[in-house]
Amino acid sequence: MTRAPIRLSALPSGRIEERFEDKSPRYTDAEAIAEANRCLYCVDAPCVKACPTAIDIPSFIRKIAGGQVKGAARTILTANLLGQSCGQACPVEVLCAGDCVYNAWGREPIAIGRLQRYAVESALARDPRIFRAKPPTGKSVALVGAGPASIAAAGYLALEGHRAVIFERKAIPGGLNTLGIAPYKMKGHEALHELEWVLSLGDIELRAGVSVVAQAAGPGEVSARDLVAEYDAVFLGLGLGADARVGLRGEDGDGVVGATAFIERLKADPGLDLAGVRRAVVIGGGNTALDVAHELALLGVDVAVVYRRSEAEMSGYAHELEGARVAGARLVENRVPVEVVREGGKVVALRIAPADAGARGSAPGPAGEELLPADLVAVAIGQSRATQVALAFEGVVLDPRGRVVVDPATHRTGNPKVYSGGDCVNGGKEVVNAVAEAKIAAHAMHEAMTTRAGGAAPVPSPQGS
Repeated sequence: MTRAPIRLSALPSGRIEERFEDKSPRYTDAEAIAEANRCLYCVDAPCVKACPTAIDIPSFIRKIAGGQVKGAARTILTANLLGQSCGQACPVEVLCAGDCVYNAWGREPIAIGRLQRYAVESALARDPRIFRAKPPTGKSVALVGAGPASIAAAGYLALEGHRAVIFERKAIPGGLNTLGIAPYKMKGHEALHELEWVLSLGDIELRAGVSVVAQAAGPGEVSARDLVAEYDAVFLGLGLGADARVGLRGEDGDGVVGATAFIERLKADPGLDLAGVRRAVVIGGGNTALDVAHELALLGVDVAVVYRRSEAEMSGYAHELEGARVAGARLVENRVPVEVVREGGKVVALRIAPADAGARGSAPGPAGEELLPADLVAVAIGQSRATQVALAFEGVVLDPRGRVVVDPATHRTGNPKVYSGGDCVNGGKEVVNAVAEAKIAAHAMHEAMTTRAGGAAPVPSPQGS
């Protein structure tokens, strides 16, 4: 069995994320049992229907109440191999807990996320041998990208006895879980602990620092053609790309950062220095914008979130906005950024105007403009697609929005050996959605490899929504 030597030294000490306290620390045994006993164990429970991975929530909570922690963890992890990180990072307020029947009665919903985290962490700390892999099948799968989708797919495939090899271009694996989740929800080293456990499930190898390209030109690269030829199946878990830019005057240069790049540095780079940042402006209205604002506010920075529409129209979750506000951030709605103002090259303010005064990035005018003092401007208006490499695989197509097109029933692409899932398919959803899609793809790959189904895959239409 091949094991990847993932060590916590991959994340050096002195990272800013280490300063954050855990927003929802793990329950003690007594706390977990008390909360579990509040559950009504509903038949046809709405919380299960709201979970993308369909965890049997009443069943695992009942097991916690009865002291069967390992059984609770097995129930969770059978449905969702990344049950630990999802217990910490899932937006349960709009998923399982958001559909808890207690909400309709004006009572506090069951703390499903915290109970899930308690069960998985407690069980794995006592005995990580929750599952046993089936005998080797002789089949192998290459997985491109070491984010949640690929990690989950590799785990499910390994449990079926297949060999899984994950190719990750970055030195630090884990994707969103390690480098993108707000540190008050989950730290990077916790994501690596979970990854270590998944790697222990069977014959899984992680090759970090290796890029998949159309045509390999040297060490550290492998070609798409070679993966298709060498492996019985390929899974594309490409994630998302770089932060989008606004196109403002003054945007280029120090003091203006992409939101996801900033979060990654905050979580992994001990060299990040925020000593001179007293005021910050975040541009955007999604969850990433709210995460950055929340993080900066917790660090004592005066933060304003500038959004071009109203609060009611924000794509970010209401509970995330409330959390950012409690931490000290404020929302400036119905405003568009016009210019990053600099003095001597240093950012000193963001010029904004009423949203109806013109297009974003247009020439400034006097009517209704104002300056928001800032030492830092974080841009959180979306990310580019990282899917161009997918086109190196014959038969794989993208939709008009740059997402990999798959058959939703199998997550197979137009190439009968290539499957895909996660953000590169759904455009950017939650970790739990990536796991759900990975599970579908892993099952389909297992069926294809073990039944030797013949015939070519139909090419999916790229006209997806």
